[in-house]
Amino acid sequence: MTRSHLVLSTSQSTSIVHQTKYNLSSIFKKEQQYYHLFNFSLWVSSLLLVHQHFLAPMEGQNDEYHKKERAIAVTILVFASLSIASLFVAVSYYCYIRNKAAKRFKNRTYTESACDDKGNNFANLKVIAEKGLQVFTFKQLHSATGGFGKSNVIGHGAFGSVYRGVLQDGRKVAIKLMDQAGKQGEEEFKVEVELLCLLRSPYLLSLIGYCSESSHKLLVYEFMANGGLQEHLYPIKGSSNFCPKLDWKTRLRIALEAAKGLEYLHEHVNPPVIHRDLKSSNILLDKNFHAKVSDFGLAKLGSDKAGGHVSTRVLGTQGYVAPEYALTGHLTTKSDVYSYGVVLLELLTGRVPVDMKRSPGEGVLVSWALPRLTDREKVVEIMDTALEGQYSMKEVIQVAAIAAMCVQPEADYRPLMADVVQSLVPLVKQPRPAVKAGSCSSFHATQSPIATQSPKA
Repeated sequence: MTRSHLVLSTSQSTSIVHQTKYNLSSIFKKEQQYYHLFNFSLWVSSLLLVHQHFLAPMEGQNDEYHKKERAIAVTILVFASLSIASLFVAVSYYCYIRNKAAKRFKNRTYTESACDDKGNNFANLKVIAEKGLQVFTFKQLHSATGGFGKSNVIGHGAFGSVYRGVLQDGRKVAIKLMDQAGKQGEEEFKVEVELLCLLRSPYLLSLIGYCSESSHKLLVYEFMANGGLQEHLYPIKGSSNFCPKLDWKTRLRIALEAAKGLEYLHEHVNPPVIHRDLKSSNILLDKNFHAKVSDFGLAKLGSDKAGGHVSTRVLGTQGYVAPEYALTGHLTTKSDVYSYGVVLLELLTGRVPVDMKRSPGEGVLVSWALPRLTDREKVVEIMDTALEGQYSMKEVIQVAAIAAMCVQPEADYRPLMADVVQSLVPLVKQPRPAVKAGSCSSFHATQSPIATQSPKA
């Protein structure tokens, strides 16, 4: 299979709105002048020194001995002069090159790189126009969301809230309003804009545009009518929305599409992109329940070396973080594979990753399920009771085996996402049964008061 490679720039430090500009050209010019003066004075001093110690005492003496000394002195003088002149030319050329580079730097306007604690850089925002991202004003997005009304809130995250909105051209969108107080939220904003404008896959959530006005940072995404996968697997604490549970065939399709999203990040991008926060709430479903991976605010470029890793502070969500990453901070694509395995367990069991209210030994999903995944007799015990009668044992055993490999404690024993995709493809043969739109009252467009009318300014 031919793999397309997208090289993400990791060498530019840039900013989105405000950038402190240093006049490097003037610094280099002064430095160049100092080099000129220093080398000229060194040259003159050398000439005077040679004249004083070699030539002056020999004036008026005509014997053969002094003639030889004079010849040697002249030779030394010429050699020294040529050496100093060569050094002078080399330094002058070096200053010229640096001065030229400084001018190029001064005349460019870059965006600030999205860097985390270890300098994880992404390409600059100059590619946005080429990639079709739209720049919105805060006023436009304020109007699109009905003034960011509570009735249009469809989600909350660590760095802000997500609102349902309608643009002036009638497109339904999801708008993430970043938390103004958090520095980490600003970094998440930069990463998502710069990364998603470069990545293109039907299995990744599309970024339509953004807004960056003063302290206002907003991201505009395609609208996913049925919200997060999490909403359809188990009730969410504090949520009054009712979302019927998904059937078995739909769960298999979602598992495959999410796997294809990760496969794209790991296998079709160079260096690979590690999502770092894959979880069921970050797998979004459209009106036909097709899945897309979302929320790339914590994403990081991985190592392009076989078996390599990057070291970084531990970020992610409890219950989804790979053990080696949690203990050492060593991050690899296999860390995402572990998180994906936890999502597979959620699809199988309908349980949350961590629930300490359960009986002893059942609070952590991976610890409870792993011993049962490879036991044909016990694997049925972990299945979501809502799926009873919908699956064959052959399918369950295959999916359970994939999940067991993904959540192995040792990263080296986990499969590649490409292998996971190949294993799931045979299980998703038949077209997915049609699911009535609007089954989830919280997310479907027809249930949205803002979807059928223009939002108030």
